[in-house]
Amino acid sequence: MYGDKPGLIEMFRPEIAKSAASAAVTWLKPQRFEPAFKPKRIFPAAPLLGRIGPLEVRLAQSKGDVKRAQRLRYKVFYKDGNAIADAATMLAQRDKDSFDKLCDHLLVIDHAAKPSLSGKQPVVGTYRLLRQDIADHHGGFYTGHEFDIAGLMQRQRGLRFLELGRSCVLPPYRTKRTVELLWHGIWTYVRRYQFDVMIGCASFEGTDPKRLALPLSFLHHFARAPEDWRTSALSSRGVDMNMMTKDTIDTKAALKALPPLIKGYLRVGAFIGDGAVVDHQFGTTDVLVVMPVSAINERYLGHFGADASRHAA
Repeated sequence: MYGDKPGLIEMFRPEIAKSAASAAVTWLKPQRFEPAFKPKRIFPAAPLLGRIGPLEVRLAQSKGDVKRAQRLRYKVFYKDGNAIADAATMLAQRDKDSFDKLCDHLLVIDHAAKPSLSGKQPVVGTYRLLRQDIADHHGGFYTGHEFDIAGLMQRQRGLRFLELGRSCVLPPYRTKRTVELLWHGIWTYVRRYQFDVMIGCASFEGTDPKRLALPLSFLHHFARAPEDWRTSALSSRGVDMNMMTKDTIDTKAALKALPPLIKGYLRVGAFIGDGAVVDHQFGTTDVLVVMPVSAINERYLGHFGADASRHAA
């Protein structure tokens, strides 16, 4: 769940409209955090996860695949977006960090598109998946640099966590089909590895929390995680979301002010953590999204299939 520019919101809705899907996908943004030590890259078996027409979703199987995902991320985050690239990133023309070696990389490939000069079909969407068992051996989750998730995982010690992030889709592919295929890939991955919880960040545009008082206060009063699922922004970075009393909130206006990403996850059954984090590098204000698989609305599970069979390859 890294960042949220362009926004992954309605991806869980069976009736997702093109206009909603066009706000495409990102849950955590590309900042320069490093794991405790550099891991050795191990690519997963059974890479193919699903198909819809000429579009295929699969896991990266080589360093070259990962580089293709990084080049796509650079285009979306830096060339087309507002992320600020350092000299090394500009030189490489790839969005990369050491967490890439920890993660599995979900790729959406268009087999009907013109191949690149290298003869490869283009990667039009990507997502980065970090499993808890791997994160635990390398200094923790990326999300932990904004939110104090250690206590949450301790309280839910018997459950397996998956962190979603670095997701993006090329503008022409920000459609129902691509977004649905991305979710199918994630859901297949969740079922394959038997994860219980998905976590990540979602963002509001802007760095002045006072201007976001209405939607942030709405989330605090109406979408706050139950005690067992609650966690807070790091004290050194946190901003209070409770800026308006519950009885003064215009809920209709607040819902309209929510980014599509956040509205979509609330519909599915996600919770929001305590406090927000201002990210000046990316010009956003971030909140934590926690989505237990057990809380996902049966309607969405029914659409994709509890066994992730709807778009099986």
